[in-house]
Amino acid sequence: MKFQKIISALFLTVAFSMLTHAQLQLNGAGATFPYVIYSKWFDEYKKETGVQFNYQSIGSGGGIKQVIEGTVDFGASDGPMTDQQLADAQKKQGTTILHIPTVMGADVVCYNVSGISKGLNLDGETLSNIFLGKIIKWNDGRIKKLNPKINLPNKSIVVAHRSDGSGTTFIFTDYLTKVSKEWETKVGKGTSVNWPVGLGGKGNEGVAGLVKQMDGAIGYVELAYAVQNKIHYAAMKNKSGNFVEAEFASVSAAAEGASKNMPEDLRVSITDADGKDAYPISGFTWLLVYQNMKNEAKANALVKFLKWSMKKGQTYASGLYYAPLPKAVVKMCEKKIDLITANGKKIK
Repeated sequence: MKFQKIISALFLTVAFSMLTHAQLQLNGAGATFPYVIYSKWFDEYKKETGVQFNYQSIGSGGGIKQVIEGTVDFGASDGPMTDQQLADAQKKQGTTILHIPTVMGADVVCYNVSGISKGLNLDGETLSNIFLGKIIKWNDGRIKKLNPKINLPNKSIVVAHRSDGSGTTFIFTDYLTKVSKEWETKVGKGTSVNWPVGLGGKGNEGVAGLVKQMDGAIGYVELAYAVQNKIHYAAMKNKSGNFVEAEFASVSAAAEGASKNMPEDLRVSITDADGKDAYPISGFTWLLVYQNMKNEAKANALVKFLKWSMKKGQTYASGLYYAPLPKAVVKMCEKKIDLITANGKKIK
C-alpha cells in the first residue's frame, strides 16, 4: 500500500511538471536570418519538454525594439545591439541585455538572370557598385572581367534589398563598408540604411521572392533561403583573392579566429575575414536575453533551452545550411547563460 502511494505521488509530480511545461510559452521576436534553424529547434525542444515558443520572424530591428520595450521574453538579431540601444534597454528594463551567439551563417548574393546558371563570380567592389546604382547592366565590363567564360546578357540589373530592419542587412552592409570607401561614406552599415537604388522586400523571404520573380534581379538573403527557393547565388572573392562559395566549411573558416579575439560581451563581426577559404559575408546570429528576468518559470525554461541549444541544438546546424559554433565560443556562451537570474536569484 505504501509503495502504491509513493508511485501515485511520483506520477502526480511528473504529471504536474508536464502540465506546467505544456502551459509555459516563451515569446520571442526578431531575426529572419536564423528562422529556419530556430523553427527546428523550437519544434524539437517542444517535443522533448512541452515548452512552447511563439517566435515572430519580424527582422532584427523589430526584435531589438521589442527587447528594449520589454514586450518579449527574448529577442534575436544578426547585428549586435549598439551601445546606445543597450543603454536604452538598461534604463527601461533595469537589467543588462546579454548577447548569446547561437549559430553562424552566410549572406549570399542571389540572382535570377536568364541564361546564367550557378557559377557567377563577384567581388566586393563590383557588388558595392551594383548596389550603389553605378553598374546597371549585366554585361557591364566590370562583371565581364570577373566572368570571362559566361555570356552575360545586355539586360538591366534589378536590385532587391530588405525593407525592414534586418540583421541580414547589417551583415551585408558591414561587409560593403569594409570593401568600399564610397559605400562607407555614402551609405554605411546598419540594420536599416538609405538604399541608393532598388526594390524593398520584407524579410529574407520577401527578398528571395522578389529575386525569384524578376528576370535580371540581384539581392542578398541568408543561405538557407536561397537553397530552399532554388535561387542561384554567386561565389565571392575573399580577402585572399579566392572565389569562395558559401557553405559550412567556408563560414567556419571565416570564424576561425573569432574565439581568440572574441570580446567579453560576445559582440563581434567576422565579415571580410582573413583566410584563403573564408567566405567574406559571414556572421554570427545572437539571441538577446535579459540578464535578470522577472518571471521565474520563464527564466528557468529559457536557461534550460539555451543550454540545450549549445549542445544538441548545434547538431542540427549544418543540415540546415548554418555553421555550428566553435567549441571555444560555446564555452563562452555557457558562461554568459550562467549569469541569467530570476528576480536576482541564480538559476539552478
